[in-house]
Amino acid sequence: MTSKRPVRIANFSGSMGDRFDAFAQALHGEAVDVMFGDSMTEAFESMVIAKFLNRPQDRKDFYSQHFLDQLLPELASVARKGVKIITNAGVFNPKGLAEVICSATAEQRLPLRVAYVSGDDLSDRAAAMVHGGQLTDMDTGACPAPPVSDMLAVNAYLGGWGIKTALDEGADIVITGRVADASMVTGPAAWWHGWNHSELNKIAGAIAAGHILECGPQATGGNFSGFTRLRHNVLPGFPIAEIAEDGSSVITKRASEGGSVTVDTVTAQLMYEIQGPVYLNPDANWHVNSVSLSQVAPDRVRIFGARGSAPSPTTKVNIHHKAGYRGAMWVFPTGLRIDEKVAVLEAQASLAAQDHELDELRFFVCGRQVEDPRDQWEATVPVQLAVAAGSEETVRRFLAQFASYWLGSIPGFYTEITRVFSDTPQARIDYTAALVPQSVVQHRVHLPDGRILDIAPPPRCRAFTGQPAGPTTRPTWPGAYGPTVRRPLGDVIHARAGDKGADANLGVWVSDPAAYPWLASYLTTCELCRLLGLDGGDTVERYEQPSINGISFVLKGYFTPSGSANLVLDQIGKSLGEFLLARHADIPCFLLDTSSKNS
Repeated sequence: MTSKRPVRIANFSGSMGDRFDAFAQALHGEAVDVMFGDSMTEAFESMVIAKFLNRPQDRKDFYSQHFLDQLLPELASVARKGVKIITNAGVFNPKGLAEVICSATAEQRLPLRVAYVSGDDLSDRAAAMVHGGQLTDMDTGACPAPPVSDMLAVNAYLGGWGIKTALDEGADIVITGRVADASMVTGPAAWWHGWNHSELNKIAGAIAAGHILECGPQATGGNFSGFTRLRHNVLPGFPIAEIAEDGSSVITKRASEGGSVTVDTVTAQLMYEIQGPVYLNPDANWHVNSVSLSQVAPDRVRIFGARGSAPSPTTKVNIHHKAGYRGAMWVFPTGLRIDEKVAVLEAQASLAAQDHELDELRFFVCGRQVEDPRDQWEATVPVQLAVAAGSEETVRRFLAQFASYWLGSIPGFYTEITRVFSDTPQARIDYTAALVPQSVVQHRVHLPDGRILDIAPPPRCRAFTGQPAGPTTRPTWPGAYGPTVRRPLGDVIHARAGDKGADANLGVWVSDPAAYPWLASYLTTCELCRLLGLDGGDTVERYEQPSINGISFVLKGYFTPSGSANLVLDQIGKSLGEFLLARHADIPCFLLDTSSKNS
């Protein structure tokens, strides 16, 4: 299909369990051509695998019932409006979900064509791929660390061309399993505009739009460090991308819904989980520094100038594998001498640990009590004890032993009584990022007429040799930008953090371009490590992004062993940026003047 007007693509889900009414709102709201919903994240996949650890066949049968419950009551409206539906809600069983939807459309006698995409599931082929050297660790290039016998699920990231092909063949609903996050936007954009594989800049533009839309309301004010500056910040709406034939786009939202679409809300998502200046995708590599943003109207931000290059001959693979069991308990020290009380709890936990073979034991002390508290809760400091071990029974026995000390523990000891005897340890599912040649992935589209079409890998690829170094601004002395005042960094900068495997991503930017030279010269790798309390052994990569007034940091190995298996309270680093913004620094006074005017 070719058309001169932009294609309007609406998001209705950024993750499994996102707002249930979002699907109906997208369908019955302002007119759109395509709706898509993202149901899969690395952490969510791990939770599903953990749930079915002892029933692997049930895991293979799993798809999103949440999405199905959203869709089935609206099938007649989908048919009447002619809106295309794209989703990875097939999770581990796209065929099963497609079959249920087909049965429902047949019962209602609706002329909807349902297709599904397969080929991402490499679990049955993983052993052969490892032995043949085709499945390799993303960071080291060596054989993946987990033994094949411990691998529970192995899924490749597919590009958008399978979705495009399904739409080319007349599909109305396309169900996938694991695809690259942006594929659910690049596929329909390429279908609508009739793009081919060689139009890399256009594909890169769609990748940028897909990256911004994939987390739903995070593009309209959700998880946004500047939320107090938004008029309607209670329940942000879901975003829409209007993607033009040249690959540029306008990000917007439904006028009736909350939130805002501004250069800052879009920048926040643009910098989310970016691993460097080059964003890898199975269909093209998007050069992040090439894009520019412009506020063209209220709640309308234009993204343009995206540059693409040939994709890597490999694609990313998620390997989820066994890592024992985990458990946790909350205790709530209250009143005076909190430090001394925590010390006693830690000593009691260490004493209990002597009787059990533990893999890891962590304590998290959350905040400080206020001076002269007005009520009990201002005097309370939540403390979490987290533990991991090789067996479920070991975790259970350790927590029971620690809880048994309560009558002889700190004054005022209490925990969540209703959960002490009901909580059970959870399976600990680790995650390893790997690579596989696109040429060996059996990417296929299954059409409602029974045909199965093979999707060839991109015809022109180029080996990825690492992120380019890019520009680096020289540090300057604190007074180089005039008089300073000691203030929280959040007074003048924004931040958003996320996870990719074992790495944390932290994007930092300023709204005012005039503030960027200060940011780039001040926030060095060493200064970031000091502010976050990282030690000298941490590896931090730093990438300046002057086109969007920002800096991306990649904290290698921050989530040990991975985002899904670590015991940290903020398991995937969602609040890391907010912690940074709370730190104080010597900030040039002129930046505070500018910031107050823009508030």
